[in-house]
Amino acid sequence: MRLDINLATQPYEDARVFWARWGTGVGLLALATLLLVGWTVRSWMNAGRDRENIAQLQRQIADRDQERATAQAFLDRAENRSTRDQSQFLNGLIRRKSFSWTRVFGELERVMPPNLHVVSLQPEFTEQGEMQLDMRVIGETRGAVIELVHRMEGSKSFQGAELVQEAPAGDPGGGVSASVVATYVPDAKGGSGK
Repeated sequence: MRLDINLATQPYEDARVFWARWGTGVGLLALATLLLVGWTVRSWMNAGRDRENIAQLQRQIADRDQERATAQAFLDRAENRSTRDQSQFLNGLIRRKSFSWTRVFGELERVMPPNLHVVSLQPEFTEQGEMQLDMRVIGETRGAVIELVHRMEGSKSFQGAELVQEAPAGDPGGGVSASVVATYVPDAKGGSGK
């Protein structure tokens, strides 16, 4: 018996090596897929818990808003208006009394560049209860005012420093007059001080 094998048209293939290589690759891909599916399911479950926590917090916020609205309606009644107004007045006085000029000037001295002087300083409370300082400064150059704003931005005691208005100073020697606004954040460890 004679066998004719034409190796040029049908080369010999070792199927065992082929399946070993491809089987290993497919197995690794299947393992990676299982890991990704497990990670996705775990993330989805964590997201579900987060959604539940968010919903609970939103319910608590809604409850507090309802309590606040009820209390505000009670205070807005005609028989309670005088008590409410007196309370707001006294709270405003307490906030103003707790304002420490010494601390503010100490912080301003620390951030104030040379050749720049504070001409006026007006503290005001915002609706959010924050102390906003409106300062009028005079200096030799505009660069000194810009430096003040940058130093205030880098300070822990001042936030949102902004150059609101600038104009040439009325001095014959030149210079600049500017208005700078910033929110003052008193140092928590310093107390109220006078």
